[in-house]
Amino acid sequence: MAATVEKIKCLIIGSGPAGYTAAIYAARADMQPVVYTGMEPGGQLTTTTEVDNFPGYPDGTEGPAMMVQLQQQAERFGTQVRIGVVTSVTFGSRKGALHSVTVDNEKQIATETVIIATGASVKYLGIPSEQRLRGGGVSACAVCDGFFYKGQDIAVVGGGDTAAEEATYLAKICNTVTMLVRKGAMRASKAMQHRVNNTPNLVVKYHTEIDEVLGDQVVAGLRIVNNQTGAKEEIKITGLFIAIGHKPNTG
Repeated sequence: MAATVEKIKCLIIGSGPAGYTAAIYAARADMQPVVYTGMEPGGQLTTTTEVDNFPGYPDGTEGPAMMVQLQQQAERFGTQVRIGVVTSVTFGSRKGALHSVTVDNEKQIATETVIIATGASVKYLGIPSEQRLRGGGVSACAVCDGFFYKGQDIAVVGGGDTAAEEATYLAKICNTVTMLVRKGAMRASKAMQHRVNNTPNLVVKYHTEIDEVLGDQVVAGLRIVNNQTGAKEEIKITGLFIAIGHKPNTG
């Protein structure tokens, strides 16, 4: 028996701020949107404790609470929010043709409109010891986890604005911060480089990559290598923050 195909007007992939904002506008336009949350309902903001830079929250707010409010606002206008992962989309080739969507490799939907708001995920280095110690001292969110390393020695990997922001933020909390930059110069803006270079407890190591994250259950240090000379050394740290960019969740 052929699977039943559900027909809808508008399908939104992703349940972060962009997805719910699209849902609010689509619902107000009577497009009767259906949001599929994806693997991370609420998006990256659900892992952020404090949000201070979003308009309309003079005292700040917490990321998870903000996402609950956005969902409630979208639902108030008639948005359907469904738990599920869109696993494939086949776009109609003719003007006015419906688009075919598969959810969880099973459910079939035909929709007039598809809005992709899947966001991005943190890039990790991809070395086994890093993956093994995620949650045991390896983090990708200084604002989320920096507090746990107050007064300790930590390292930040990356050379762009995100890495510079994470490093200078952590320097206010931690004893020392070692910033590991793969190239011979930072990619960060001049303003951020100036901030890094004027932070007394922040040291930058250029031409440096991680060979291994040391520790059994928690991070105890790093084995780093100079990619120009091949020289290796070990440094003692208790926290490693990854800030090498993001990758789109569109697959």
